[in-house]
Order: sequence, then C-alpha cells, then structure tokens
Amino acid sequence: MPLFIFQFIGAQNHLKFKDEVVAIQKKYDTLPATLKETIVFTGSSSIRLWGNLPTLFPKYHIINSGFGGSVSNDLLFYTKELILNYKPKKVFVYVGDNDIYNGIKTKEIIINLLKIINQIKKQNANTQIILISAKPSIKRWHLKKKYQKLNRKQKQLTKKDPRLHYADVWSKMIDLKKLKIPLFSSDGLHMNTNGYDLWHATIKEFINL
Repeated sequence: MPLFIFQFIGAQNHLKFKDEVVAIQKKYDTLPATLKETIVFTGSSSIRLWGNLPTLFPKYHIINSGFGGSVSNDLLFYTKELILNYKPKKVFVYVGDNDIYNGIKTKEIIINLLKIINQIKKQNANTQIILISAKPSIKRWHLKKKYQKLNRKQKQLTKKDPRLHYADVWSKMIDLKKLKIPLFSSDGLHMNTNGYDLWHATIKEFINL
C-alpha cells in the first residue's frame, strides 16, 4: 500500500476525535482568565472521567483534556490543541492503556510519548511532566505483563530528566499481586470513586513540585 494511503488512513483515525477535541477547546476558551498556575491532565478516558479534578486542586487552573478511546498517537496528533495551547507549568500524561489493548507495541508507545514530551519541552523547557503509569483493570488483566513492561519503560524515561516524573498508580491498585476489585466500576475497565480517591492520593504528591 502506498505511503500516502497509510498517511490518509492515519489522519482519518485521528479525525474521529475532532469534535471531542473542539468541545474541549470551547470549554476552556470560555472560562475567565486566571492568574493561577495552569496544570493540564491529558490522555484517555481514565483522565476524561476524572470530573472533580478542579475541586481537588483548587489552587491551580486545572485543564482536563482527556479524550476517551484515544491512544498515544492520537494525543501526539493533538498535542498543540490539548496541551501546548494552555502553556502549562505542569502536565500529567496518561497513555498506553488503550494502546496495549489495541495491540500497539511498547516501543511505539514510548516513541510517541517521547515526541509528546519533546514538544512540551520545546515550548517550555521548565515544564514539569508527570507520566501516570498504566493502570490495571479487571477487563484487561490478561494483558498485565504487557502493561508492566510499559510501566517499566515509562519509569526508566523519568530517570534521565529531572523534570520528568513517574506516578505509580499500578502498584497502589494491586494487593499481593491481585486486583483491588472495589476500585472499579461495573464495566470492569474504568474506576469508581474509590479508584479515583486512590489516584488522588498518589497524584497530589506531584502537584507542588
């Protein structure tokens, strides 16, 4: 298949999120200006569904630009719209969950993640970037070894740069190598309030970096 056809197919895949991305932009474009430091939380549905982020961190201007069903390459495509346009001082990134489920290799996820990181650093080299580990889930537990491999690679990235950090939610959601079932909603994939309370306890350690 010719290269331009591959490129066209890739663009088409990204365009399925266009309306959702536009809606996110409109939401935050209509908010009043603030002198608070801006923090962006972005990635797939585990971020999108975290609806009370602004109330958890009221001292900051919180942007939740998560978009459901996305993979790392989708976030790379929309990095400007979902991250850079807000000129954040800190960015929390959650990618890889859907990638692994869709058969995308760890190497490709890390390459996409590095490109996203480089774009953020190109805009502002002092921006703190926190990589949130892939979470475990009931529905995708059979892929746990692949998620663990991805998490190891993400953690390794953060050891090379003092402005990169790793937020380990994976280990907090497991007890003696077994899932903490009460953290999940009925679909077996997403979290309930118990799950998000646990995430909050982990994430808040990185807010005041």
